[in-house]
Amino acid sequence: MATKPLTMIEPPGRLPGEKDFDCTVPFFFTEGYQFVSNRARQHGTDIFAARILLRDAICIFGREAAEHFYSPGRFTRRGALPGFDAYSVPDPGCGTALDDEERQRREALHREILSPASIQRIGELTAAHWKAGAASWQHRERVVLAHEAPIPLAAAFCQWAGLDPKPWEVRRRAREFAAMLEGIGSIGVRNWRGHWMRGSSESWAREIIRKVRRGALVVPEESPAQRISSFRDSRDKLLGVQSAAIELLNVLLPSVAIARYAVFIAMAMEEHPEWLEQFRGTNEELNNFVDEVRRYYPFIPFADGRVLEEFHWRGHDFKPGEWVIFDIYGTNHDPRIWGDPEKFRPARFCGLRHGPCDLVSHGVGGRNLTHRCPGEALIVEQMKAITRCLILDMDYDVPDQDLTIDLSRIPALPRSGFVMTHVIPRGA
Repeated sequence: MATKPLTMIEPPGRLPGEKDFDCTVPFFFTEGYQFVSNRARQHGTDIFAARILLRDAICIFGREAAEHFYSPGRFTRRGALPGFDAYSVPDPGCGTALDDEERQRREALHREILSPASIQRIGELTAAHWKAGAASWQHRERVVLAHEAPIPLAAAFCQWAGLDPKPWEVRRRAREFAAMLEGIGSIGVRNWRGHWMRGSSESWAREIIRKVRRGALVVPEESPAQRISSFRDSRDKLLGVQSAAIELLNVLLPSVAIARYAVFIAMAMEEHPEWLEQFRGTNEELNNFVDEVRRYYPFIPFADGRVLEEFHWRGHDFKPGEWVIFDIYGTNHDPRIWGDPEKFRPARFCGLRHGPCDLVSHGVGGRNLTHRCPGEALIVEQMKAITRCLILDMDYDVPDQDLTIDLSRIPALPRSGFVMTHVIPRGA
């Protein structure tokens, strides 16, 4: 089918739909991150119907789609994702699987945990543990960053949360967290392994909650572990041990998300050295660079939900219970928003020219009013800390390797995992 330009008008008559009986294979295996945007361009609109996993879905992307998808009270994540995907990885720092008052209370809890002082603290711990990791990497012939980055970042998160696991425990947790993230958006062995590893991590988190509550494990006051263990729900009851364990994992799991971003940061510095040549070390430049990394490189491909309240958009009446898939990657690469989306250009964020519904890596709009991830500021702070470390605190070589990113694989990373050699911490 010939590709048509995307339109901003309502599709005439019946909603465009895929002719294939089921699109599970292209969605998960052959097109991946580009499935929605590819098909939207074929149909000449940014909304179409498809069947995925033998379930009817409405696929949407773009700025207007983001505004509707993240409108408070319009969608719920509960019962949306297929079971193999929903359970593999929760939303780091988010309460989007909950509704109404309980969701708001959980999000308020995470906002308390993620105070400005707390975010500054995680940035400092990230830098300290990253430097310690670099000191150990100097003794290796080669370092595959995708494999090694989760370890110092998991250590930083555990310390920030008020925990003090032994080094072998940190490595185990990092391995489990990474397997959970690998399981998202997959079918088969990767997903099964993610389930299995998640069970181990949940068991560990449950034991932490039990120990903190009975005083067998003392954690710092106001630490995430203490806040979660003592948190009470809307009925003024302590969270069940399982629920509290999941909330604890929710504040620890971003470590593997940021480990992937660390790989993309290193890639951006290697593939776009002109940014380094222009870099003057200002906080604004770091913010712009980090935002462009989040926009340009593939992370979570989509978000999905079930309609809660009926509404009309682009010629379609969205009915309660309908399954809707919002394309995050496609929106972050929508030429109607970005102009030249396939160019890596941090300067596009200078002067705040883009609105709150453009960069959708962690939701849209204000954090207090929508489903935007409260952990976004934490992730940005850690990405800035890693960028500074790579520029200022270590030297390394990047040998010839395959840095191709296969967008049909979810989640995506460069094929080589980003190999570094001759790592030397500065001042060592």
